[in-house]
Amino acid sequence: MKNLQSNEFAPYYENYIKLVPEQDIIKGLTKQKEEMLHFFKSIPVFKHEFRYAEGKWTIKDIILHLIDAERIFAYRALRIARNDKTALPGFEENDYVVAANANNREYENLLTEYETVRNASISLFETFTSEELLRLGIASNNSVSVRAIGYIMLGHELHHKNVILERYL
Repeated sequence: MKNLQSNEFAPYYENYIKLVPEQDIIKGLTKQKEEMLHFFKSIPVFKHEFRYAEGKWTIKDIILHLIDAERIFAYRALRIARNDKTALPGFEENDYVVAANANNREYENLLTEYETVRNASISLFETFTSEELLRLGIASNNSVSVRAIGYIMLGHELHHKNVILERYL
């Protein structure tokens, strides 16, 4: 699986990592950005704030969740790549979604922010050496490598795309 070792990611991330077809993280992030922007733009306006069940997220919520999660993953990758040995905390995604108020935002604004954050992630991963990609740190009480974080970013997004396809469209 992407030549990752079992100590490079927590078991719960395996389902995300398995979704990723790309071997090269930077090419994957770049290709996925274009595909996801096209996908998000193809979603009908009347679906942007649709919930398939009470208490479930809207598509706007999902997009902002992807943005927030990617920022957190990139921050973790940066700290670990820079050899910071501090254990990094997890985050409660549902609390973030409630506080973010994505449904009060314009859809195009969310897509612009998504693209900006992804471009920043691409730029960050372009700076990592082979040695830095292999560095291990602790995040959410689990060992994780910088390169695994790249695959987790890719797989996390694919997971949510699949959820949108299955439950929203």
